[in-house]
Amino acid sequence: MKKIDCSIYRGGTSKGVFLFEKDLAEFGENYDDVLLKIMGSPDVRQIDGLGGAVSTTSKVAIISPEEKEAWDVNYTFAQVAIDKPIVSYAGNCGNISSAVGVFAIESGLVKTTDPITTVKVYNTNTKKVIYEHIPTPDGKLSYEGDFKISGVPGSGLKIELEFIDPAGSMTGKLLPTGNVVDTLTIEGLGEIEVSIVDAANPLVFIEADQVGLTGKESASEIDSNDDRLALLEKIRGAAAEKLGFVKAADQSAKESPGVPKLTLVSKAETYTTVSGETIASDSYDLAVRMMSMQKAHKTIALTGALCTAAACVIAGTIPNQLLKKENQSNHQTKLCFGHGDGLIETTIDYEEPKEGDAIIRSISSYRTARKILTGTVFF
Repeated sequence: MKKIDCSIYRGGTSKGVFLFEKDLAEFGENYDDVLLKIMGSPDVRQIDGLGGAVSTTSKVAIISPEEKEAWDVNYTFAQVAIDKPIVSYAGNCGNISSAVGVFAIESGLVKTTDPITTVKVYNTNTKKVIYEHIPTPDGKLSYEGDFKISGVPGSGLKIELEFIDPAGSMTGKLLPTGNVVDTLTIEGLGEIEVSIVDAANPLVFIEADQVGLTGKESASEIDSNDDRLALLEKIRGAAAEKLGFVKAADQSAKESPGVPKLTLVSKAETYTTVSGETIASDSYDLAVRMMSMQKAHKTIALTGALCTAAACVIAGTIPNQLLKKENQSNHQTKLCFGHGDGLIETTIDYEEPKEGDAIIRSISSYRTARKILTGTVFF
């Protein structure tokens, strides 16, 4: 059997295997076979590897120190499919990103400072830099804290993730098609209006009621209907084809399963989370239900929340039309989104020029993260 040193970290509402690129490189230039074996794919249970049988726990972070540029570490995100022999490097995972800075500190790649250590992370997938502001009182990293996030039991240290200049992460443009709304023709549905926005990750927004949903459903309720899942993938596939991510829409699940991410939005209404908590309509600005790897996300991808914030400040997009809060230009705006298991807050620093797209300087949010395991994985 082969072996490699690894760590497992939770970042936000995701969990992933962290590997050093220098260790992976010993097995050749193509990492896919190694990552599939480590995670136990393809197998719906991932019984023979470290994967957790859902998309949020079938993730890998590949890390290397940076010696020349202005950032501290390089980070490549890999989404390992569960039941298919596919590894996708398209796009980034914001939740896993939140653990990269902590991993860098734990691994001695970054020196700590009192009271905050800022780790500058370069994400190779999107070619964007993330500033991770991590509490290190007296220069010491402690996972103790009273900050809580929806979808994770308990509390932990409050990490601020600041995504710098996040627009055009994969397409080079905030509005990849140049339009705030596009019309797609979908077999079995007809025409549907979508907004395609690229900030931190590219997202395709549709209004939930266009596919027979209220926008208050849980992930399990969305996943319970196979025909609906197939329809949602058709919509995502049509958008992927429009963006040039795939040559044919019906190949989207195979060729570009992770991006663009389909996101259902609706007006803020009172609803009950999967944890039984009642979320009042006046406590958030927009309801969001996101798809991830052809299934409904249990909570929300952090990059999805960030991109939704960007979409909300662009006049005329579908999220902007449904947004409860009025937008104001040239300042920082805080926006709160309701997902299946609670709320997530974002802060967006942007400018709305007289002509052209909005200028997104940065989008921030808070996560918790912690080390779970360090050791050796055999495959």
